[in-house]
Amino acid sequence: MALCSFLSVFLIYITLFVSSCFAADPFVSYEFEVSYITASPLGVPQQVIAVNGKFPGPTINVTTNNNVAVNVRNKLDENLLISWSGIQQRRSSWQDGVLGTNCPIPPKWNWTYQFQVKDQIGSFFYFPSLNFQRASGGYGGFIINNRAIIPIPFATPDGDIVIFIGDWYTQNHTALRKVLDAGKDLGMPDGVLINGKGPFRYNDTLVPDGIDYETIEVHPGKTYRIRVHNVGVSTSLNFRIQNHNLLLAETEGSYTVQQNYTSLDIHVGQSYSFLVTMDQNASTDYYIVASPRFVNESRWKRVTGVGILHYTNSKGKAKGPLPDPPNDEFDKTFSMNQARSIRWNVSASGARPNPQGSFRYGSINVTEIYVLKNKPPVTINGKRRTTLSGISFVNPSTPIRLADWFKVKGVYKLDFPTRPLTGPSRMETSVINGTFRGFMEIILQNNDTKMQSYHMNGYAFFVVGMDYGEWTENSRGTYNKWDGIARSTTQVYPGAWTAILISLDNVGVWNIRTENLDSWYLGQETYVRVVNPEATNKTELPLPDNALYCGALSKLQKPEDISSANSINGSRTALFLTLLMIICAVIPIFR
Repeated sequence: MALCSFLSVFLIYITLFVSSCFAADPFVSYEFEVSYITASPLGVPQQVIAVNGKFPGPTINVTTNNNVAVNVRNKLDENLLISWSGIQQRRSSWQDGVLGTNCPIPPKWNWTYQFQVKDQIGSFFYFPSLNFQRASGGYGGFIINNRAIIPIPFATPDGDIVIFIGDWYTQNHTALRKVLDAGKDLGMPDGVLINGKGPFRYNDTLVPDGIDYETIEVHPGKTYRIRVHNVGVSTSLNFRIQNHNLLLAETEGSYTVQQNYTSLDIHVGQSYSFLVTMDQNASTDYYIVASPRFVNESRWKRVTGVGILHYTNSKGKAKGPLPDPPNDEFDKTFSMNQARSIRWNVSASGARPNPQGSFRYGSINVTEIYVLKNKPPVTINGKRRTTLSGISFVNPSTPIRLADWFKVKGVYKLDFPTRPLTGPSRMETSVINGTFRGFMEIILQNNDTKMQSYHMNGYAFFVVGMDYGEWTENSRGTYNKWDGIARSTTQVYPGAWTAILISLDNVGVWNIRTENLDSWYLGQETYVRVVNPEATNKTELPLPDNALYCGALSKLQKPEDISSANSINGSRTALFLTLLMIICAVIPIFR
């Protein structure tokens, strides 16, 4: 009986996926076990979130248009969702991994994400999106390589290196949540990690003995593609490698105009890839540095990440002072001008053969405009909250997309204001009503004293302008309408604005949020709902068969016997994929 049941499931799998053999879009699978481990990245034992026992987790490495399945087993003691920063989830917000679209994976359960990395290339990462969990780890890289028929706009590198940088606290995410819930600030981080490790002891006073640090080994004369992600809590970091130029090549799925930087500010949630040539004499090792920005840098000196770049022919250990950060304490325009210098390579092909610049965003008429303004935290109903345009978002117990699908009323309001509220701030589940195939202009106005970075799921938007002061209609005269970079995460400087343009061609419900975890946790987010009035699988895939249910739809959820499901699902997946590969190999013979 069990064999018959398995065969019936297998035949369904074959029906669903055999078309992928004909479409020549391979199927790639990963197994993720998310659990706690004890680690001491800053010399203090603490609870860390690991994926498959590793911190950071394994890198997902796929190619444009691959079908990806990630089976996630939740071994934590609380709910879990994995989100895929920068992965657009075309036609499938069901797989996005945030509370507006997904019910969480309960403890001891597993759930399989299935999506296609359609028409994308570049450097991304995944992370746990609930309950402040990213502050304890759980993140890893996500690389989408070009198809062989699409040339990359630089010589093939000799190697590929992934680097995670981020501020870090020696308290775990549950303790940090309690601090925020009590209405307090998190305060200065305890350090900055590079690939989950603390700083090299470059200074005996600032760095205690016995801390494990990251060492990256390279060969002289070789050029490496180094993908750097800021996965921290809330601190912008300046990244640099002693005596080496960083040739910027790509950011979050867009090839850039190639130019050298001695250092680059990387804000929370942002990803960049550099081409770095090992052209030094290797008299010693070299420092890799990630230091805090837009803070009192003298007071924050101990909050500095330091790793080691080690040539195979190195003659000694790194020594002496760290390479200097930008000397711009009294020049607030330096970093903004650096950000403005990052431009789209309009002549390079991205995921498709046609040049990136063939999408002429600057000539498209804007159909809707939203000004999203943030300010310092406020008190609403006795609670410390953060806001966007005067609204502090409250996640509904029933995800927005599920509520739409099952026509559940009263879950959210489609009334997010186009301009900031003038009255008192309020807590609501208020959502932006986006027009399918519309062209939206969003102005992100930061009226706080802290740097903010904003991310939008489901899309790459065009960063067309930024400046200090309040945005006005006249600010459009400064927009870059030709080669503004397309990306998914942008910084907004304190007391400044950033303008982005978005082509709303991806149906679904898409999160727009601050990437600063403390502000996100306290309500600085909303969703953009994009609906095709003519429902069709061509613009949105149907609800997946394995969808989880919660809130008003809890009664639809079947219990899971996870003790048996783990072994059965694992063996089924392995057997299915083996047979699928055999079928994909055999089919061409009979064509």
